[in-house]
Amino acid sequence: MNLEKILYKDELSKEEIIFLLNLSDERDLQKLFNRADEVRAKYCGDEVHLRGIIDFSNYCEQNCLYCGLRADNTKLQRYRMSPEEIIETAKQIINSGIFTIVLQSGEDNYYDTDLIAYIIYSIKQIADVAITLSLGERGFDEYQTWRIAGADRYLLKHETANPKLYSIYHLHQQLNERIAHLKFLKKLGYQVGSGNMIGLPMQTIEDIADDILLCKELDLDMAAFGPFIPSPFTPYRNKKPASVELTLKTMAVARIVLKSVHIPATTALATIDEDGRIKGLKAGANVVMPDFTPFPYREQYQIYANRKCMSDDPKSCRSCLQLQIESIGRKISTSRGDSLKMHLNS
Repeated sequence: MNLEKILYKDELSKEEIIFLLNLSDERDLQKLFNRADEVRAKYCGDEVHLRGIIDFSNYCEQNCLYCGLRADNTKLQRYRMSPEEIIETAKQIINSGIFTIVLQSGEDNYYDTDLIAYIIYSIKQIADVAITLSLGERGFDEYQTWRIAGADRYLLKHETANPKLYSIYHLHQQLNERIAHLKFLKKLGYQVGSGNMIGLPMQTIEDIADDILLCKELDLDMAAFGPFIPSPFTPYRNKKPASVELTLKTMAVARIVLKSVHIPATTALATIDEDGRIKGLKAGANVVMPDFTPFPYREQYQIYANRKCMSDDPKSCRSCLQLQIESIGRKISTSRGDSLKMHLNS
């Protein structure tokens, strides 16, 4: 296969995606990352969008094999933030000039439909910010209520497009159900995010190609490709972490295939590589998601081990990110960073 030709094609086949994901020569990789960066500049511009995350509960009713929040992890000290604490943290995010707030938790039904709706509505009264929910699979009627209350986006990663692997990693859950949720969220008018985890046990390069193609088929507004990091007190605690190179290759290929989606340089990537965020931003990413979860809760949101920026003050984290982003000739966006597809369709 001809690398130059593939990189500049409009549509890529699964075989061509696999070819790019298998690249190993240093010069070829650089060509891949450069092309992803060109596509990013063309479709997303040079602005980097910041999303302030609040991990408001680490209780979870699921038992996913890779996740430190799994219900069977009895070693984890559990917490729940009160609605007032969540709203107060949202104010801090807004005051630091970030206009997307991500409300994230394990699958915790303690926060019922009305409580989440109250939190969304209260934050919306403070400023014109976008609210992203990342609460796992919830009821279709709940999604509808939260949309009416003012939620703008929903992030629900599919983690793997391989149905067999999906049912191994997620006990009592099926891939087709997750896809049905994603399609319903889109129908309700949410800007929808999904994505995979790279380097999971038993995953193949073909599986990763299918993940990218599923993101394309779902016509997502945001797609996140984060590395697997083993977590203590889980069945996968002794498994090998994902490779930085494969994570960056996946992000770059995804940018070339998906074009006008938001792609984050994840905290997980920064955790396995000191310069992970910058490398991600140079390989097609255009979003960074700083953590604003207050102490002492932040240390307890242990989806994986040794999370980056765990002890950093969110305010200094914001200025540190700004310096990093400006050092590569990019700038922080002052907008809500809505779906790039809204502009294309309007």
